[in-house]
Amino acid sequence: MAQTVELIAKALDARAEGDLSIVIEGASEPSAAGPAQIALAMDPKYAEGIGRGRARAAILWEGADWRAFGLEAAIFVARPRLAMAGLSKAFDPGPEIAPGIHPSAVIDPSAQIGAGAAIGPFVVIGRKAQIGARARIAAQVSIAEGTRIGADALILQGARIGARVVIGDRFICQPGAVIGSDGFSFVTPEKSGVEEIRETLGQRDAIHEQSWTRIHSLGTVEIGDDVEIGANACIDRGTVRATTIGAGTKLDNLVHVGHNVQVGRDCLLCGQVGIAGSSRIGDRVVLAGQCGVSDNIFVGDDVIAGGATKIFSNAPAGRVLLGYPALKMESHVEAWKNIRRLTRLFAQVAELRETVTKLTQKGGAEERQT
Repeated sequence: MAQTVELIAKALDARAEGDLSIVIEGASEPSAAGPAQIALAMDPKYAEGIGRGRARAAILWEGADWRAFGLEAAIFVARPRLAMAGLSKAFDPGPEIAPGIHPSAVIDPSAQIGAGAAIGPFVVIGRKAQIGARARIAAQVSIAEGTRIGADALILQGARIGARVVIGDRFICQPGAVIGSDGFSFVTPEKSGVEEIRETLGQRDAIHEQSWTRIHSLGTVEIGDDVEIGANACIDRGTVRATTIGAGTKLDNLVHVGHNVQVGRDCLLCGQVGIAGSSRIGDRVVLAGQCGVSDNIFVGDDVIAGGATKIFSNAPAGRVLLGYPALKMESHVEAWKNIRRLTRLFAQVAELRETVTKLTQKGGAEERQT
C-alpha cells in the first residue's frame, strides 16, 4: 500500500516539508529504514538512528531540523502515539478475505447477509442470523441462530458467537474469542460454604457435603458500536438480562467478562482482566493487565486500576487504584514504603528494648546497693 509523503501527512492531519512526492511503502525504526520506508523518529531520543538508516523521509517532532539529518522530506507531529494510529491504519492491508461467500461456508437459508460481505472458508451462520453490509468473516467462524451483527464487522479466524447476540457497527473480533457462552452460575440446595464464609468472613460452624445445581443462561450479550474483542477473550451471556459492552470499549486478549456484567462506554480492559458476575463497570474505565473485579459491585466512571489490582468493593468515580486489595494508588505506594521500612524499624525497636533492659537492670542494681 504505497503512499506519497503528501498523502501520509494528510492522513495524519500533519504539516510536511520537502519533496512530498516521495513514494513510501512502509514504516520503520530510523536505524533500519530503507529508501522506501519512512523513519519513525517522533522524539529527539530517536534522532541519532536516522543517520544509520537510509530513509529519505521521516516523521519528526515539531521544531526538528530535518535537513540537518540529511532527509529529503519530513512530517511533523505533536502527539506521536496518535500519529502512530493514523500511520498504522494507512499501511495496514488487513487480513486477506476473498470477496463473496466461499463455497465451503454453511449458511442457513433464513440468514440475511448484507451487501458486500466477504465470508471465508468453513464459516457457519445459523438460522435467522443477520450479518451487516461489508462484513468480513474469516475462516472457521461460527455465528449461532438469531444473532445480529452490524455493518463493517471484521471477525477473524475461529471466533465463536453464540445465539441471539446483538453487536453494533464496526465490530472487530480477534481469533478464538467466544461471545455468548453460558454464565458460570450454580447453586446448592442448602446454604453453601461460600455463602456462609461471605456472611462470617471466614468462620464456619460445620462442613457438609454439597452438590451444585446449574442455573441456565437465558439472557444474551449486547455489544455497542466500535467495540473490539481480543484473541481468546470470553464474554458470558446473562442469566436473564443481557451482559452488555458499551460503545467504543476495547477488550484485550484473554479478558473474561462474567454473566450479567455491564461494561460502559470507551473502557479499556487489558490482558487477563476478569470481571465476575453482575458487576457494573462505568464509562472510560481502564483496568490494566490481570485486574480482577469481584461480583455484584460497581466501578465508577473514569476509574483507573494498575496492573494486578483486585477490586473487592465499590470504587467511586475517578479513583486511581492499585494493589490487593485495591487501595487508592497513593495509599498503596505509601503502605509499601512503610513495609520496606519494617526491617529497619524492628532492628531499632530491638536496640531500644535492649537499651531499656540494660538501664532497668542497672537501676535495680543501684537500688539494691543503697
